[in-house]
Amino acid sequence: MNLHKLILTANACYKAGEKITVKGIMVHSTGANNPWLKRYVGPDDGLLGKNIYNNHWNTYHPGGSEVCVHAFIGKLNDGTIATYQTLPWNHRGWHAGGSANDTHIGFEICEDGLTDKTYFDKVYKEAVELCAYLCKQYGLTEQNIICHNEGYKKGIASNHGDVMHWFPKHGKSMDTFRADVKALLSGGTSEPSTNPDTGTTIKTGDLVKITGIKYYGGQTIPTWVRNQNWYVQEVSGDRAVINKNESGTNAIMSPVRVSDLAPVSGSGATTYRVHTVAKGDTLWGIAVKYLGSGSRYKEIKTLNGLTSDTIFSGQKLKIPN
Repeated sequence: MNLHKLILTANACYKAGEKITVKGIMVHSTGANNPWLKRYVGPDDGLLGKNIYNNHWNTYHPGGSEVCVHAFIGKLNDGTIATYQTLPWNHRGWHAGGSANDTHIGFEICEDGLTDKTYFDKVYKEAVELCAYLCKQYGLTEQNIICHNEGYKKGIASNHGDVMHWFPKHGKSMDTFRADVKALLSGGTSEPSTNPDTGTTIKTGDLVKITGIKYYGGQTIPTWVRNQNWYVQEVSGDRAVINKNESGTNAIMSPVRVSDLAPVSGSGATTYRVHTVAKGDTLWGIAVKYLGSGSRYKEIKTLNGLTSDTIFSGQKLKIPN
């Protein structure tokens, strides 16, 4: 999960300051062909990108907006997928149009044209991981997760169809969603069952060398890029994102083909241990335990391709030897 936080403090819902006892999670989708997080979340934090219309939910109808959810899932400015928390989880949101506002955390998945399976698989996986994370935080199970449409049928939400106008187009339902959350809570995988096998062992967190000469989009890769070692930030099908070099320096680049990557000799299982995150763990504390200094937590973030300091129980983290 790629979790960030940007609380919408200018939104009237946040200003209302009401709290809830969390009893469930409600999954929404936006109902608009716009997968970019900057449409809904702002102002720009350097990752979202600038919303030129300034109509994100933090300022849109200031003081009078009657909608606000706890999180959004969609695209960052560089095209990668992320979750942005926009309200404190125990804050009463305005998302259900019914009594579910008093009991449920609600989040929106940013819709696209509803036909791009690659995008769907990514946001579906992110949503599964978010729900597993929240279940662990609040002692919930997959049975406490519903979509807006199911909330309407239960009489606790307004009459909306989301997400059942989208999930079935890609062979998914709320039953499969809950099953995937259950599998993740049980220590299984959150990968959508329809994801293709990439035929490679390259995975997130690996240290690799670029063997090809062109980016995924066709532009030539500069020699200085091919002469460095890079950490894999994300793998999706035959596409990989690698935006951190071996020293931890960020460099925004176009995606590359997985087939154009080769593991760096000596990296991998021989250069790291695996720590399973327990409740109460922090990156700083883990760095103290294994590396002798909390300030070395950034090495753990780099090795695992993390873009925030948020970790959750059950997560597997690679620790440098």
